[in-house]
Amino acid sequence: MDNTTDLWVRRFHPSPDAAARLLCLPHAGGSASYFFPVSRSLAPGVEVLAVQYPGRQDRRHEPCLDSVAAIADALVDVVTPYTDKPLTLFGHSMGASIAYELAVRLEKRGTTPAGVFVSGRRAPNAFRDERVHERDDAGLLAEIKRLNGTESQLLDDDEVLRMVLPAIRADYKAAETYRPTPGDSITAPVHALIGDSDPKATVDEASRWAEHTTGPFKLEVFPGGHFYLNQVVPQVLDRISAHIDSTLTPS
Repeated sequence: MDNTTDLWVRRFHPSPDAAARLLCLPHAGGSASYFFPVSRSLAPGVEVLAVQYPGRQDRRHEPCLDSVAAIADALVDVVTPYTDKPLTLFGHSMGASIAYELAVRLEKRGTTPAGVFVSGRRAPNAFRDERVHERDDAGLLAEIKRLNGTESQLLDDDEVLRMVLPAIRADYKAAETYRPTPGDSITAPVHALIGDSDPKATVDEASRWAEHTTGPFKLEVFPGGHFYLNQVVPQVLDRISAHIDSTLTPS
């Protein structure tokens, strides 16, 4: 893998003998390190690849990308070398939109992901006119704290705040301005996971992910809000592991 790959994809627990891989795409304001516990839990049976978007942590001096399409376009070349083994995608919130668009691009190149897990995100065709990214800094921070997302206590530190706000704003712009390309869909199985009190995505909005795949679809609702998964990590990992196991078992 080249230096570009190393920038975008983090392997916290390299597992060269793993039979399958899981690519994790963070939420708005999130970073690859969010998925360190996932990598630790699934290795060495599954090799976890965590995406690091530009504009944060060790990539903070790079320009942020503020569209889902631009991120997916950049990722497809980086991710393709990892498709020599069954590759399942997992994205939370903005990451779910990117996972879907990445799957579209991979399939157009002839590679179908083993599965696509879309978490905490309404379907691409469930449009809301949201403009949080246009708010001032105080308004943007208020929304983040409302969702209890990116470590809220860190946002009380002015130095940290100056570092992370540009990336958060770019991510919100990407998420809020995202529109799917008419006619695009995938054939990979889609698993939608959602919290029952998520203000960003209702059960009805999440169920519409079924309209974006010709493959199997499953929706599962957990207790909790936008970051429901922080409280049900074992259950979410069980669902992912069971799916990956099913793709490796001869039919």
